[in-house]
Amino acid sequence: MQQKHLDTDTVTSVLKRVIAENARDHLRGYAFAIAALIIIAASTAFTAWIMESVVNEAFANKRADMVLLICGGIFIAFVVRGFATYAQTVQLSKIGNNIVARYQSRLYTHLMALNVGYYNSTRSAQLAAQISQNVTGIRDVLNLTVTSIARDLLTLVALIGVMISKDWLLTIIVFVIAPPLIIGLRYVSRRLRSATREAVEINSRVLGAMQETIQGITIVKAFTMEEELRRKVTSIIDYAENRANRIARLSERTAPMTETFAGLAISSVLAYAAFRSIYAGVQPGAFFAFVTALLMAYDPARRLARLQVQLERAVVNARMIYEILDTEPLHRDRTDAKALELTTAEVEFRNVTFSYANSEQVLRGVSFVAEGGKTTALVGPSGAGKSTVISLIPRFYDPMGGEILIDGQDITEVTKDSLRRGLAYVSQQPYLFEGTIRDNIRYGRPEASDAEVEEAARLAFAHDFILAQPQGYDTPVGEHGSTLSGGQRQRLSIARALVRRAPILLLDEATSALDTESEAAVQKALDAAMKGRTVIVIAHRLSTIIKADKIVVMRDGLVVEEGTHEELARQPGGLYARLNNLQGQSPAAGDLPSEGSITP
Repeated sequence: MQQKHLDTDTVTSVLKRVIAENARDHLRGYAFAIAALIIIAASTAFTAWIMESVVNEAFANKRADMVLLICGGIFIAFVVRGFATYAQTVQLSKIGNNIVARYQSRLYTHLMALNVGYYNSTRSAQLAAQISQNVTGIRDVLNLTVTSIARDLLTLVALIGVMISKDWLLTIIVFVIAPPLIIGLRYVSRRLRSATREAVEINSRVLGAMQETIQGITIVKAFTMEEELRRKVTSIIDYAENRANRIARLSERTAPMTETFAGLAISSVLAYAAFRSIYAGVQPGAFFAFVTALLMAYDPARRLARLQVQLERAVVNARMIYEILDTEPLHRDRTDAKALELTTAEVEFRNVTFSYANSEQVLRGVSFVAEGGKTTALVGPSGAGKSTVISLIPRFYDPMGGEILIDGQDITEVTKDSLRRGLAYVSQQPYLFEGTIRDNIRYGRPEASDAEVEEAARLAFAHDFILAQPQGYDTPVGEHGSTLSGGQRQRLSIARALVRRAPILLLDEATSALDTESEAAVQKALDAAMKGRTVIVIAHRLSTIIKADKIVVMRDGLVVEEGTHEELARQPGGLYARLNNLQGQSPAAGDLPSEGSITP
């Protein structure tokens, strides 16, 4: 009993929230639609009510003058109902489409506000599939509520009024059979709730798996993963099919229930009316009007009987959308946050500690200063915490302890917008968005002119290969930049950072995935990008940061050495000296070794 109460409260709370968020904005539209639905209900009831006059005047009293008047009234009622149906359907569709569009925009805006950690713990493909499947739930909740109350309930009430006016005893006979039907439908709706949510989650997994396969098709084929993935996805699809079949069985159980109820009610009425006509000589007009009202009441009664089942499915979808919208963004700006004021653009870490969710501590008291207008390189074995340091500066995450200062200002006390506008970021894996080359560079600063975009491309050593493209700067880059090489994509991401004109540049192993020739071109672009800026760069090859003003060596989340290349390379037994010696001896002029490979 308690669970039943909680479930009802949940449906009611979602319904109240949907109405509260949308009803006021569409009050006039809903009022118009409701007026049309009232006309539909009235015209339907009028058709049933007038049947007594049709039968009695035409067939019993044989009055031809009344036949034309009655039939004309019926014709007008049907015409009015047709136009009213058209008006309410179009109006509710327009409102529904607007609601879907608004929630899509709202979801997108909210997702942009969520922190990076949310996406690290949520599969993007599954999230996209969940949104696409569930966003219509909000619309369906409102439309079902409006049509059910304004059309079906009013129509049913009006027709019941007709039935009572024609024969109250027959009406009582009909409604004696209703309670078992209502009990059965509530049982079905409760079972349908959990099945619907599970089906939505499984379907999102299906779509997510397909999307990930398409995005990683090169790896799939290179490692002959087709059969393995086919078995995996097929098993998910089979499970989704079973869930969908279960929902179909549960949903359609209402059909035999309602049909059985209707058959029992109509047969009982017919038997009772027939005996009255045979043995009591009652005129058939009232009986025909009653039966007409009863038959017309069947459709709205059936829709109302299925309403809870349909609402359960719509509410499940709406609730899953609200779960996303109710996710609180972490690392919000403080209420008293001020804009970051940049002078020398000096970055300082003071005893910073950090750990990701459910993981060991990654940074354990990191302290160093990246002087303004100079280049500071972070080096060290894999897992030392270098990328974490980079990700803390734009506040993708906030440190657990310690402070990060820019020109003496704690970055947690300034607005994230002003902080990030002072930064330019080049990641290890360059990401290009749908659109042209020019569009992707201009994302760095939307107000940049075409001349500024092209100047940034020249500084990034990208101008020549761009002009060689079929449409130059207006060439579409394809999905994730698939029409360009890795080196070309990376140079475009550097151009995007350059056009931003930010005083602080963050480089996260920007050349690690490139071949030697591409790396040389990108390194030239980076050299141009670093001039006059405060640069914090994660080194993939020590040869790329020999000229850095300061090198910070990290291991196990700690800063273990600091200095220039010459100073650190001469330290006997130092970590940097060992890394330098290993790379100098490596035939591949190689990557930084893991920590286990640098022991003497």
